[in-house]
Amino acid sequence: MSTVNVQIELHELLNGSNAQVQLSVPQLVEKVLVREEGQLTSTGAVSVATGKYTGRSPKDKFTVKEASTANKIDWGAVNQPISEEHFDKLYTKVLEYLKEKEEIFVFKGFAGADHSYRLPIQVVNEYAWHNLFAHQLFIRPTQDDLAKHDAQFTIVSAPTFKADPILDGTNSETFIIVSFEKRIVLIGGTEYAGEMKKSIFSIMNYLLPEQDILSMHCSANVGEEGDVALFFGLSGTGKTTLSADPNRKLIGDDEHGWSDNGVFNIEGGCYAKCVNLSREKEPQIFDAITFGSVLENVVIDENTRIADYNDVSLTENTRAAYPINAIDNIVLPSVAGHPNTIVFLTADAFGVLPPISKLSKEQAMYHFLSGYTSKLAGTERGVTSPQATFSTCFGSPFLPLDASRYAEMLGEKIDKHNAQVFLVNTGWTGGEYGVGKRMNLAYTRAMVQAALNGELNNAETMKDDIFGLEIPLHVPGVPDEVLTPEKTWADKEAYKAKALELAGKFKENFKKFTNVSEETVKLGGPLA
Repeated sequence: MSTVNVQIELHELLNGSNAQVQLSVPQLVEKVLVREEGQLTSTGAVSVATGKYTGRSPKDKFTVKEASTANKIDWGAVNQPISEEHFDKLYTKVLEYLKEKEEIFVFKGFAGADHSYRLPIQVVNEYAWHNLFAHQLFIRPTQDDLAKHDAQFTIVSAPTFKADPILDGTNSETFIIVSFEKRIVLIGGTEYAGEMKKSIFSIMNYLLPEQDILSMHCSANVGEEGDVALFFGLSGTGKTTLSADPNRKLIGDDEHGWSDNGVFNIEGGCYAKCVNLSREKEPQIFDAITFGSVLENVVIDENTRIADYNDVSLTENTRAAYPINAIDNIVLPSVAGHPNTIVFLTADAFGVLPPISKLSKEQAMYHFLSGYTSKLAGTERGVTSPQATFSTCFGSPFLPLDASRYAEMLGEKIDKHNAQVFLVNTGWTGGEYGVGKRMNLAYTRAMVQAALNGELNNAETMKDDIFGLEIPLHVPGVPDEVLTPEKTWADKEAYKAKALELAGKFKENFKKFTNVSEETVKLGGPLA
């Protein structure tokens, strides 16, 4: 099927009598309630359950293997290929399926807050609540924008359509398929709304580097002097906690581009985890969940309609989707200058990485590619050793291109804009998990604040002889002995053994990067 035919079929769907286009938030909330897709909570948010899938389904994600992209995509477990023939047949079946529905819902908007680089998108949904999600997560158009809107990518989402793996070339009934040539994202068999958000992020991770823009899975904020900070980190490292600063304005919480103009948010909303959420711990998120927000898989009291964020009976991956302007302390539009400070967050349960260290450009590229944190075993009786986790560029599931492309761009931009890069360990100190203790949050905040203020740029440091990291000898508000991991361990030999073990895991993981320069490996990685 040609791209022209794909667009003709889509045009017929979008102009059908059942298409509800660009409904407002109140209209969509009404639709959700009338269609019994969800219920209203005590704060006015819509509460929904996503059924079988309460998170992404990476084994069901595919990219169409097409002539123009075949040699650009980093094919493998993340970017699984599917044929054009399978895509075309499945696409036609899904569109015919949606044409028979009483209603479908269409949102037109953008990805990318910088007008120079924004991507016009449209989202076609079987469910009203999915369209509400899209309205809150992507960038909403003005009336002038809407008049000139010409979608360059379209998401077509039909959760109740089930694929036949034998006929359709999928791995299961579920599918998330991106065609870069036909500019379509086709989703079916899953009600988890996050697939839409991350599909657009994957697309931007393909398109932006082609324009010499680094796409990044990170949060970003800006200080009163216009100084910009980026925070990279996997789940549990403290990215949300540390980037939420009352003295700094939020640019965005998850996805950004770094262009010649500076940093811009890719999204128009936030998709926050809300397990154990409380106003005391995270007031900005708690108070943002108001009318028009979407709560996924959060248990609601039948009578009071109050959300119980501590109840994880449906999933621990409970989520809240809301527009970024539901938070007070933000920058609008979500753009700012070039980063002064970049922070890589890791929760090292081995207890051997310094609580803060200053990285050279090569070390920044190495640790960016590594994307290290650790998870606790804890699932088997008596097992307390941590498990090393590596997620390339802190976002491996969303990278269509070879990882070295993103790392090289990061290195170039660090050089060009003289950004200072720090590795911050929010994990364990004084021993590994089960022996040591979690890093004091007040100390971590003091270290991050010192980094953001520029106090560590020219600070006196010592080189760690295993990881090669430059450790500041003094940080305001932090005891000196805390800064050097070895000094916090009672058993120095145990420290050295554990540090060498983790260094070995870094090296073993790095073997998969075949396109990285020898200089990055030699100057960026562990010494021992």
